[in-house]
Amino acid sequence: MSIDALLEQAAALRAEAAEEPDPVHTGPVTKETQIIAIYGKGGSGKSFALANLSYMMAQQGKRVLLIGCDPKSDTTSLLFGGKATPTIIETSSRKKLAGEELTIEDVCFQRDGVFAMELGGPEVGRGCGGRGIIHGFETIEKLGFHDWGFDYVLLDFLGDVVCGGFGLPIARDMCQKVIVVGSNDLQSLYVANNVCKAVEYFRKLGGNVGVAGILINKDDGTGEAQAFAEAVGIPVLASIPAHEEIRRKSANYQIIGTPDGPWGPLFAELAANVETAPPVRPTPLDQDGLLGLFKPEDTGGNFVLKPASQADMRGGVFEEKPSLEVVYDNV
Repeated sequence: MSIDALLEQAAALRAEAAEEPDPVHTGPVTKETQIIAIYGKGGSGKSFALANLSYMMAQQGKRVLLIGCDPKSDTTSLLFGGKATPTIIETSSRKKLAGEELTIEDVCFQRDGVFAMELGGPEVGRGCGGRGIIHGFETIEKLGFHDWGFDYVLLDFLGDVVCGGFGLPIARDMCQKVIVVGSNDLQSLYVANNVCKAVEYFRKLGGNVGVAGILINKDDGTGEAQAFAEAVGIPVLASIPAHEEIRRKSANYQIIGTPDGPWGPLFAELAANVETAPPVRPTPLDQDGLLGLFKPEDTGGNFVLKPASQADMRGGVFEEKPSLEVVYDNV
């Protein structure tokens, strides 16, 4: 690609990034669609759980749209046996530069009744992932989102990143409820607690989104995630055990949420609870409260902070010298 073409492409992308988001849809409601945002720490297994949940819902006769909102774009690959799908951001940019219109056939694919697409994100160091989320949702609306009439729209969000784009469903009331995914470890519950803080913050500002509950994944029975749910006032929707078969099938991109499979009843229970769980207002924990869920010897929670002195910073003795600063009295 020539220098002129690259400059033209960069100018087009800058102009697109400068566009303000479209206003929130305020037209008439034609069908009651549950839009649910699922947040979790990277590596918590939320994408695997969500792919299986969406598959189970579709097997139960529901119309389900799964939208991956994680820049890793791994939500749909779990549903489609490891195959990567074209992302909305990449495909729309390529089509725009070619002077072509983006169509739903370019970005949405299906398996056994589950419709799925990936928003995608910029390449490393080349843009803002949050802005990409905003642009992706605007594109979906232009493709006809409000006319599709799905029973469920499930949004798979990365919970580690706290910039505005990833909090869009909570901040702009784009979903009715949020589900957090966590395990019995401090980092995943820290992320879940942060999401609860975001929900509480926007509720204070007049928002309507609430937390439907927590999905405990890789549950080894130690009970910290259960204690977290009780402490913040949200229900446990289901607990997926730390089982070798689940780990192996997850790594191999295999769906286990089938009605006739051994894990079918678990995902059927999860689907039922997701459908009926009301959005509640959580009571997030502070850092000490979060640490209190774990044994001090496991987390270092009994550590006492020791302030550093100037002598410590210099690796020796520090002698304070009189300041040469001139202080003028008020005249």
